[in-house]
Amino acid sequence: MHAVAGFLESPAMNAPTESVFARGAQALPDDFVQTLRGRFGERFSTATAVREQHGRDESSYPTTPPQAVVYALTEDEVAAAVALAAQHRVPVIAYGTGSSLEGHVLAIHGGLTIDVSRMDRIVAINAEDLTVTVQAGVTREQLNREVKDSGLFFPIDPGANASLGGMCATRASGTNAVRYGTMRENVLGLKVVTASGEIIRTGTRAKKSSAGYDLTRLFVGSEGTLGVIVEVTLKLYPLPEAVSAATCSFPSIAAAVDTTIAIIQMGVPIARCELLDANAIRGVNKHSNLSLREAPMLLMEFHGSPAGVQEQAEAVQAIASEHGGTAFEWASTPEDRSRLWKARHQAYFAALQMRPGCRMLTSDTCVPISRLAESINASVDEAEAAGLPYWVVGHVGDGNFHLAYLLDPNDPGEMVRAEALSQRMVERAIRLGGTCTGEHGIGLHKMDYLVQEAGEGAVAMMRSIKLALDPLNILNPGKVVRV
Repeated sequence: MHAVAGFLESPAMNAPTESVFARGAQALPDDFVQTLRGRFGERFSTATAVREQHGRDESSYPTTPPQAVVYALTEDEVAAAVALAAQHRVPVIAYGTGSSLEGHVLAIHGGLTIDVSRMDRIVAINAEDLTVTVQAGVTREQLNREVKDSGLFFPIDPGANASLGGMCATRASGTNAVRYGTMRENVLGLKVVTASGEIIRTGTRAKKSSAGYDLTRLFVGSEGTLGVIVEVTLKLYPLPEAVSAATCSFPSIAAAVDTTIAIIQMGVPIARCELLDANAIRGVNKHSNLSLREAPMLLMEFHGSPAGVQEQAEAVQAIASEHGGTAFEWASTPEDRSRLWKARHQAYFAALQMRPGCRMLTSDTCVPISRLAESINASVDEAEAAGLPYWVVGHVGDGNFHLAYLLDPNDPGEMVRAEALSQRMVERAIRLGGTCTGEHGIGLHKMDYLVQEAGEGAVAMMRSIKLALDPLNILNPGKVVRV
């Protein structure tokens, strides 16, 4: 193993327990601290509250704070901080909004967190070219507010109001991916601070390129282990002329998934197709004061011209009816649609209220859509047999689903059982020709699964890339691949 100088390696673990984290990291060098304090002033902090805020995300891992935090305002400040960290061999973790789910931002080797949330400037909106360039701390909601008056929008919607730099780092997708793709398809170019503190540019605003290696795609999904993203150039889309949403209940998860498969195979250009199981609906109803039928449900959205939207919706309603779909209801006004999608995006917090004081272990997988019902049903059957409270939501239009277990933090046995169930779910997805994660990323939690999915040879190549770009292993060490 190639450890960061002065810092301990964490053991190979999947379970989110305290023992996964390295202890005893050496104190930051005095001249390193004094240089940062002189450059950043009050934007440099070693306060416990600030450090702890930056030592947690939405995963079930315990808080693991860095030793210091800087709030950067410019790419030059990020570059200076990384260059100084490289000089002193101090680990560096980039931080946006902290909404990641697999322990991506946890400082398992101590070190310095660079918070880019204040780098929130829209650099350029090129409406004629359907592109926009933003600093990494701009959030997706902020971006859509800024471009709305141009008649444009950015469709990638992971639910959380994540930073666009973070969404690039985790290769985020979300509810619109079935029609608009993921961050991989929608990032045209980046500015990245390398492990030595150099600022490089990848890609252009052109729609395509055959020039050299595709460095943009290399950094999209690298989870901060290859460089710190400081600027992003994205595709934009025209706001659809007409939008309509609908809900439809089904007698079983399989019937809902079979409906989705038929929709996709018939080529209906549905924009969103979300599955919520009865448990998720129950939580959403209570949390958002709704009265949705407590049965497996598809929540769908259609974009296009008024005639096109109507045609899509009628085709989907007919398909749903053939699979036992009932209670097909429309939400055509912006207010009704917003209420439904807000409820869907708050399913995570709704679930936490179903078992007050609980801790949540959530995982996602993605399989070929023809194997989706099999994958979900087997995972649900195992959760039922284990007697653990759970809920299921899924971006089923692209074969991606999330299963979360609601666990008693005072019962370690529940976490052990849930982790075992999660492992079975992930390994099943890989056997079915799918992936261990459709959108959460690898982080800390899924490094072993990455080896199962890609193979030792491919992971060894990833490790070689990591060491070529970050020979000192200072960029978010201990994530994605073990070095």
